Amino acid sequence: MSESPQQRVRAVVNDRAEELIAVRDELFAHPETKWEEHASAALLSGALEGAGFTVTRGVADLPTAFVGTYGTGARRVGIVLEYDALPGLGQACGHNIIAAAGLGAALALAAIADELGITVVAIGTPAEEGGGGKILMLEAGVFDGLDFAMMVHPGPADRAWARPLAVAHLDVRFTGRGSHAAAYPEAGVNASDAMVIAQVAIGLLRQQLPAGTRVHGIVSQAGTAPNAIPETAAGHWYVRAQTLEQLDELFDRVIHCFEAGALATGCSFAYEETSPRYSEFRNDPALLKRFAANAAELGRDMDVEERLPGGMNTASTDMGNVSRVVRAIHPYLGIDSLPAVNHQAEFADATMTDAGRQAVLDGALLMALTVVDECLATPAS
Repeated sequence: MSESPQQRVRAVVNDRAEELIAVRDELFAHPETKWEEHASAALLSGALEGAGFTVTRGVADLPTAFVGTYGTGARRVGIVLEYDALPGLGQACGHNIIAAAGLGAALALAAIADELGITVVAIGTPAEEGGGGKILMLEAGVFDGLDFAMMVHPGPADRAWARPLAVAHLDVRFTGRGSHAAAYPEAGVNASDAMVIAQVAIGLLRQQLPAGTRVHGIVSQAGTAPNAIPETAAGHWYVRAQTLEQLDELFDRVIHCFEAGALATGCSFAYEETSPRYSEFRNDPALLKRFAANAAELGRDMDVEERLPGGMNTASTDMGNVSRVVRAIHPYLGIDSLPAVNHQAEFADATMTDAGRQAVLDGALLMALTVVDECLATPAS
């Protein structure tokens, strides 16, 4: 009796398990931040090429982006790989798991591509952490023609529904005039004071903001010596909202807070959005239902009814922009990390545990099984 497609993808994931875990480990050991993921992209694209995929590197004029395709079927299935790390925190968002699981799903689907009548499209997307790589690739047509796309993301616990917020990333800068803080204070215009006033204004604004919105940032520069009035002050800030439309209104209100700091101190103020704006995420219910059903067979409760607290529901991802134009899912797989959560150094360590290993293998298998179930249930038109 011939093996079913489900049996075959299980066999591929099982046979390639150590290869996939080695990818997770390598990305952990050598983390690369946004736009600098040269070795990471080479590792993943090379693995795809070695498995018979046709790989195009540097797509969308992004040196660390790639697309690997396998098969000639009419239905085009997108498997998304992320691999950038966080500055100073390494793989604290678990992109090493995302990339390894995505690679595994693509390899498993390649084994049954002809049988399902699909073309497997493995999409390597750089700079999710604040660069918007997927958005630039979307605008360049990389996601055109996909029937659907998917990825998995590690978190403290299993969650089916992705609820990321829309977000704007911006750099801000105040410019004043330096002076001796004791001898000639009247000659100075204190840029650090402007930043403090802006932060206070943002803190007061939060009381009037809609539920679920977020404004947060860091000060990256605010002077060099206590006896010198700072001529410049700078920071990196995120503004998040439930939708892109709500973000437009909120963003303007935050900018007014920075302008208040400039007005009160006499500084000049400038800002720059450092990436395209990320959209909220739009889940495809049918795909998500298939994913959750397969996860249940593996013993994972994806909490489809959202009974449990927690999750990554107020984070953001450039996969949201993809989900506005392509059917997409972005479920979270738990790695038993609590009390550690995403963007903590301890979470990076948790990706290397047995639970992290299982997330790689389960993620690869569940994405592949979801594609099989979707293709068998709804044949391509």
